[in-house]
Amino acid sequence: MSSPSHTEQSATIARLDHTVVYASDRRLSAEFLATVLGLEVGAPFGPFLPVDLGNGVTLDYYEKRDEPVQPQHYAFLVPEEQFDTMIARLETLGVTYYADPSHTEPGRVNDLFGGRGAYFADPDGHNMEIMTRPYARP
Repeated sequence: MSSPSHTEQSATIARLDHTVVYASDRRLSAEFLATVLGLEVGAPFGPFLPVDLGNGVTLDYYEKRDEPVQPQHYAFLVPEEQFDTMIARLETLGVTYYADPSHTEPGRVNDLFGGRGAYFADPDGHNMEIMTRPYARP
């Protein structure tokens, strides 16, 4: 019997199931992201409002009212054929997108790793990223 490769073994040990995204208004933030990505907001689950990403992972939006929301970065690998539609949704919403994570190149997309990508802020300032190719890691 052969032992699983490192990649196979790693995949069976841990898989991200969900993560909590803090928001000042969970409905506003969940609906914003769902609209941009072409997804739906799920039914509330306790204090959480989930957005199912379709790959077994949910973003569980949670209202944080007692202190300011600390912005985080969330990156989404999206199909090439949906990228332009997502950019158009951002434009329709009046949200500026950028080619870089520092938001210094407005209205532009990048071509990192042979794909396309863009960054934009959600209602609480989380730095969201859509990209059509995963980063090439050493």
